[in-house]
Amino acid sequence: MEIDTTGTPGTAIAWFRRDLRLHDHPALTEAIRRGGRVVPLFVLDPALLDGPRASTVRRWILLRTLAALDADLRARGSGLVIRHGRPEEVVPALAAEIGAGTVLATRDVTPYARRRDRAVAAALAADGRSLHLRRGLLLVEPEDLPGGAGIGYAVFTPFWRASQGVDRRTLLDAPERIPPLPDGLRSDPLPDAGPPPVADLAEPGEAAARERLERWVGGGLARYGEERNGLAGAPTSRLGMDLHFGTLSPLSVESASLAESASGEYRRQLVWREFYHHLLWHRPALAREPFQPRFQGVFRPLEADPEAWWAWAEGRTGIPVVDAGMRQLSATGWMPNRARMIVASLLTRHLLLDWRLGEAHFQRLLVDGDLANNVGGWQWTAGVGTDAQPWFRIFNPVLQGERFDPAGAWVRRWVPELAGVPDRAIHQPWSLSAAEQRAAGVAIGGSYPAPIVDLAAGRERALAAFKAASEG
Repeated sequence: MEIDTTGTPGTAIAWFRRDLRLHDHPALTEAIRRGGRVVPLFVLDPALLDGPRASTVRRWILLRTLAALDADLRARGSGLVIRHGRPEEVVPALAAEIGAGTVLATRDVTPYARRRDRAVAAALAADGRSLHLRRGLLLVEPEDLPGGAGIGYAVFTPFWRASQGVDRRTLLDAPERIPPLPDGLRSDPLPDAGPPPVADLAEPGEAAARERLERWVGGGLARYGEERNGLAGAPTSRLGMDLHFGTLSPLSVESASLAESASGEYRRQLVWREFYHHLLWHRPALAREPFQPRFQGVFRPLEADPEAWWAWAEGRTGIPVVDAGMRQLSATGWMPNRARMIVASLLTRHLLLDWRLGEAHFQRLLVDGDLANNVGGWQWTAGVGTDAQPWFRIFNPVLQGERFDPAGAWVRRWVPELAGVPDRAIHQPWSLSAAEQRAAGVAIGGSYPAPIVDLAAGRERALAAFKAASEG
């Protein structure tokens, strides 16, 4: 479905999905400009809360964000109508109930979202009503780029250059007032979010997101280009959650970044997000299938080595930088981007376990678990994606740890068993003699696991497997 630009006055539904904000919201702005009654709606689809890719931590964030959005709407004279059920049933039913001829929403790119929108559009059309999709999820839409109506870009650098040549739309202010809801309109209760499921969760909602953005552009952004790969105390925006739930638009983030910094590195990271979203738009099968299928056969299923899988997932590999990342993920729903690449490389290269296992595990736990970004990142590291990490380049986790956590502060925080290990051995504690282990208060194979894979042997096995696949 293409973005529609038509519209007439009358009652309209502003259907919120991954755009839980009032600032820079083209669909909401258009609904208000039409001059009629506006009904803000969120549909609590069972797939969001209990589906196969549902997430406990993102469920908590969603419910808290919806409560904040409702409060923001009420402050402007309206409110958020919550309805439980399947969108293709709920949206047409509400439109008929309130006499809305038009539903406006922000276009999404995932296969699920596109199937959902086609079903809703068909159900509305059967009753003489219409769904209109607007911009807001991306900086530029697929059709904005040369060749955007075809297969799109498969390499990041040309995509980056093309995207920088596209004029951005005007950044929109939040509405000051929104027409009141119809009298007596029912809204289903929000489920109780309960206590935070993990530690150190950022406060959900648009107001908190805008404060985070302001702190970021006034603080860590200036150091981002030089320090972004550090694991202990490196500047990071932590705005991934806000971009995923749409409490910030990517245009708001890009505009603020441009205003405060001449550095293009952070903006390149925003465009990496765009790149993966465009790829998924053009190739929906990438949600489960590799861009380069010739390498898929090198990976083993879970049944081939369940002990290695669980050691990786639980942070018990005996390789400190990997264990620190996986424990941080379990405890907080987040880990630095550099750590994501390191742990993904160990799983898919040294252990040769299927990248889809890791992608699904990340998707369950990440506060910023975005399908396009998550799939794109895992395929890149596994060597099966577009613009991928070349098959013959394999991360050495010891060297990665020594480079990006040289004093071991990050490892010691998340792997406290190694607190007494000297800096020189923190990333390879198995190199300590028995006497040195006793002095450091650690026993390799006892209080801390021995490595589950010989890194040199695992690298050679991966090289041989990928070489055979590349030649055959």
